[in-house]
Amino acid sequence: MKRVLIVGCSGSGKSTLGRRLGKLLGLPVVHMDQHFFHPGWVVKEGEEWTNIVADLIAKESWVMDGNYSNTLATRIKRADTVIFLDFPTWFCFYRVIKRFITAFGTAREDVAPGCVEQLDPEFLGYVLNYNRRSRPKMLKIMEAFEGDFITLKSVKEIDGFVTQLGEKAAA
Repeated sequence: MKRVLIVGCSGSGKSTLGRRLGKLLGLPVVHMDQHFFHPGWVVKEGEEWTNIVADLIAKESWVMDGNYSNTLATRIKRADTVIFLDFPTWFCFYRVIKRFITAFGTAREDVAPGCVEQLDPEFLGYVLNYNRRSRPKMLKIMEAFEGDFITLKSVKEIDGFVTQLGEKAAA
C-alpha cells in the first residue's frame, strides 16, 4: 500500500481512517477538502482544481480521502488500493450532525483554512441522498479500478481492518 484512496459518504469516517492509515503506514495524508476550497468554502474550479489534483496524485505515496467524483477516475488510476466506506444513510447523517455540534465555529484540521464548520442545507441533502444518487455513480467509476478494492461497512470492520494491517506491519 503506497497510494490509498478512501471514499464514501460524508460522515462515514474517511478523514479519521486516513489519519489512522497514514500513521500506521508512514504515508502522507491528503485530505481533499483542504485543497478543494478557498477560505469561506469557496470552491476551486476548472484548471486550478485539475492542476491541484494532478500535483497531489503525482506524489510517490499518499493516503487520500475524499470523493470528488469529477476527479475520481483520474485518482483511481494512480491508487493501488481503494477503500470504500459503505455506511447506512442514517449513520452518516448522525455523524455529520454530531460533527457540526462539536466543531461549530471552528475550522477542522481536515478542511481548508478559513472554512468554519457550518450546517448547509444543500450539504445535508447530499448526505441524505448519497446512497441513492452518488453511491451508484461512484461504484460505476470504480469498476475500472484494477488494484485492491476494500469495502468496509461498519466501524467494527474499520477497526478490524486497521488492527490486521498493524499486525502485518509488525510481523
